[in-house]
Amino acid sequence: MKALSLFANVGLGETYLPALDVEVVVANEMLPDRARFYSLRNPDVEMVVGDITDTEVKQDIIRRSLAEGVELIIATPPCQGFSAANTTGDKDDERNNLINDVVDVVKATKPAYVLIENVRGSAKNVLPIIFEELGGRGGYVIREKVLDAAYYGTPHHRARLIILLSRNDKEVWEHPPNDGKTISCRQVIGHLPSLEAGESTPLHFHSLEHKRTPARHSKWLSYTPEGKSALHNKVHYPEKDGRRIRAFDSSYARNWWDKPAFTITMTNGSLSSSHNCCPPHFQNKDGTWSDARPFTIKELTLLCGLPENWLDEIEHTPKTEKFLREVIGECFPPMFCYEIVKELMDE
Repeated sequence: MKALSLFANVGLGETYLPALDVEVVVANEMLPDRARFYSLRNPDVEMVVGDITDTEVKQDIIRRSLAEGVELIIATPPCQGFSAANTTGDKDDERNNLINDVVDVVKATKPAYVLIENVRGSAKNVLPIIFEELGGRGGYVIREKVLDAAYYGTPHHRARLIILLSRNDKEVWEHPPNDGKTISCRQVIGHLPSLEAGESTPLHFHSLEHKRTPARHSKWLSYTPEGKSALHNKVHYPEKDGRRIRAFDSSYARNWWDKPAFTITMTNGSLSSSHNCCPPHFQNKDGTWSDARPFTIKELTLLCGLPENWLDEIEHTPKTEKFLREVIGECFPPMFCYEIVKELMDE
């Protein structure tokens, strides 16, 4: 089955699709650095670089997709205004309207199936458009459900609205069942050596030499056991000008070893952001806990469900450190995508 990937990022979500005999033949990404990275790793895919809201770009995507005989569209349009991680409350963010461009491409190419992944908070804005434009006389049967990637082969929680469209002349694509099984942090990163802020190891990308962490933040976290927030430390707690910092309990918070990681966000390098802190490997004699730091890039890729060797051919520089943290924070987890598409291919 030939596929089109819209809002492709660097192609993380597509990693395991070849195992299902699904071939992405056309992709679109607006940001040139992401498009270049995508093309380096997927040289056979026709990459359309540019903003899909631009008429010429959209028509180019449609033309190439029709020429290639695309039967499946995978679309992950950003909807930051609806994200739970968005603290600005900006519901007028123009990116919230990108679902209309997805609809345009679907109408023009008429694929057999469409997978749309989005933040769960987008449902009340996105679903009415999908049902009105593509349901019923629009030619598609629509199934929608919020799923958590942690129950689909992914070692971190990521609740997403998954919309599945099946053309009326095809079998209906249903969501994969949830068997309740999860993968813990320990299972995927427990074998990696202990590491402190600013240190490096011989393992490629298991290093923080290119990620600055304020010393006071590491100190607060060093007094914090797994699953807890430094905000609740009795003595060494986050403070400013002698006063406790008031924040959500997800700030300066450690993950658990024997549970999936919390949602990985674009701010995954900041201890003060949401649940970005590594669980400790051990407790020191002075009562402090090891690994007072954010996850490394190596850990983040494994927690996203990427292969152990995914980083092998990438040079670790300050630029790639920043770039990879951003694209991983926005990714469609690859095993999540695999399990959803597998349900279709098993029909």
